[in-house]
Amino acid sequence: MFVRRRWTALAATSILITAALSHPDPGVAAPAAPTITLAPTETALVRVRLADQGQLDRLVAGGADLANRPRSRDGRPVADLVLSGRQLADLTRQGASAVQVVQRADDGARRLAESVRAAEARTRGGLRAADGVDTLQFLQAYWWTTGGRTFLQAQVATTATDDPDVEITVNWRTADGAAGSFPLYRFEDSGEYQYHYALPQPVPARPVQLTATSSLGGTSRPVTPALWPNAAPPPQPAGYQKDFIDAYLTPVDIKARIARLGRQYRDLVDVIDLPNRTQGYRRTAAAYLGDPAAAAVVVESVRFGDQGMNGVQVRTVDPGRANRPLTVRYRDRVLTVSLATDVAGKVTSSTDDVAAAINARQGARFRATVEDVSAGLPMPVAGPVRLDDGLQGTEVPARPWTVQALRIGRHRDGSRVGVLAYSQEHAREWATPLVTLEFAERLLANARTDAATRQLLEQVDVFVIPTVNPDGANYSFHDYNFQRKNLVNHCAGTARDPKYRTSWGVDVNRNYTVGSLFDGYVGASANCLSGNYAGTAELSEAESRNVIDLAKAHPNIRFAMNVHSYGGYFMWPPGAYKADGRVTLPRPSIDESTLFLASARRIVGAIAAERGTVTWPSQTGPVADVLYSAAGNSADQLYYELGIFAWDFEVGNDRWNEATGQWEGVGFQPPFDEAHGESQEYAGGLVELVRVARDYAARNPVRR
Repeated sequence: MFVRRRWTALAATSILITAALSHPDPGVAAPAAPTITLAPTETALVRVRLADQGQLDRLVAGGADLANRPRSRDGRPVADLVLSGRQLADLTRQGASAVQVVQRADDGARRLAESVRAAEARTRGGLRAADGVDTLQFLQAYWWTTGGRTFLQAQVATTATDDPDVEITVNWRTADGAAGSFPLYRFEDSGEYQYHYALPQPVPARPVQLTATSSLGGTSRPVTPALWPNAAPPPQPAGYQKDFIDAYLTPVDIKARIARLGRQYRDLVDVIDLPNRTQGYRRTAAAYLGDPAAAAVVVESVRFGDQGMNGVQVRTVDPGRANRPLTVRYRDRVLTVSLATDVAGKVTSSTDDVAAAINARQGARFRATVEDVSAGLPMPVAGPVRLDDGLQGTEVPARPWTVQALRIGRHRDGSRVGVLAYSQEHAREWATPLVTLEFAERLLANARTDAATRQLLEQVDVFVIPTVNPDGANYSFHDYNFQRKNLVNHCAGTARDPKYRTSWGVDVNRNYTVGSLFDGYVGASANCLSGNYAGTAELSEAESRNVIDLAKAHPNIRFAMNVHSYGGYFMWPPGAYKADGRVTLPRPSIDESTLFLASARRIVGAIAAERGTVTWPSQTGPVADVLYSAAGNSADQLYYELGIFAWDFEVGNDRWNEATGQWEGVGFQPPFDEAHGESQEYAGGLVELVRVARDYAARNPVRR
């Protein structure tokens, strides 16, 4: 009897999705895992083994905050979710189990402080089985060594695409005769079978032969797995300068770093002020007038809190007389609502009456909504309460923000092929600007001491945007470290209740024009509280317009890398598809696909040269194939509209835990030592991207 193993991806998810779990080393008994619990109000990023596919479906339908693509272990989905203690307890009662606390909500401030102290010190199948026996074909078979351990990864397709119960096993053999096997797990996406796969498996030595067998009697031909990525960068010369990152950097820190680099390397760098100023680290001021547990109205300023609205008082009063109308008056920074009374002098105003009166009579200054469980209830005498924007970052300038880019090279006139590296579209991805700034400073510092770097900057024009989304990043550092989006609040009605403040904003990387939600592609949401809310229209946000305006203004840019975290991915277009039939954006030509993959091998090899980190082959490829559909992402617009070869990093690869035989996630804001390691290895990958651009330009000169 075969155990059913299946996982179906949910393409139309309007949420975020994250990293990977592995199957234990065959023959090694894993120790009993300790019980993982959270305090009821505590929030954390938790790797959870769900009870079944239905539980995952319900989470998605409910708008759960996941990160990257869920994985499968023994037929059960495993996902990384941002959960409160109550939510984790509910999932546990429903049959789920916590595997790992990747990161706690309060880890952000601690890890920022730790970093400061550190400073101070794929092909797809579509065939059908015949006569009940399937045919198997290896789509991927690779091996590599990292940390003294050899790993093997395989993907196999069966012609029995419609049979969800097909079991596939991979059998491996090494040169010295050692042998073993491991099961593969069915992967579907948008209801369509893709392949069977497993996460990287530890093996005792280099595998020399693989075969696959299925429960239907199918057998593959033997294959020899290939070395991955089988590419390495040129060796760094003696004295090569690197390691310019010694702490997590807030947007304020990044602005100072950009200014310093501009002063220090005037002959090599221009600082570009991008044209679209962001909202800034600002929010409207708001307060509950009344008790949200009983009856309340949310009163909110129209202007931002820093524009004289923080501290404004709001109150309701009983006029103390009979037959009085409902009145609203604003004087001396106090908004007073005098409630209506009947012939007996009893207050008759409801919460709806009060909200409507404030909007009608003081709508230029205030907006009011009835708290979502308070509709139609009698309005109590309440207040005064003070409006406040709730922002904690006192050192952050309260004004619109000018996003800046560095332009690096000897010939910054469009005559050389251009490379764009940009990071922190998602606010909580703290390690990503460390990558782009380390990359920039390596180029600048070594241009004076290393002939190879000097020659690169003669041949390539480099653009770097360290933080695309500074407002959301400031909020992530100072207020809510799991913030993903920007700070622009497009919500209306009860969705503006302050209890939703950590869910407001637009997902910058769902706000672009190609393959967008507005064109019918999936992977973004029209719900303003969703983690991947696409905004009110394509390019509605200053942050996304800045990326595209920079690329349009410099048509010599032919290569781009969007740096995200976490999970260890290396991806390129297409990044989105429509759900019916899983119709992706057009696939690159054969020549372009070859360039994407060949370049990826080089860049993955350069990343591995730093500390042995290997981006898995199963996580290298088009976004829509190796991750999920991401409607309206920036790489798709750069590639399809502007003709730029556009990639995406997801830094922060899972780490192998030898003791447990598991792959473990590192999170958005890992301890600084890990973030520092990510900055060093992925900066090396960006330097290799510059070499890729140089070599491409030698074959395809820039036309002016």
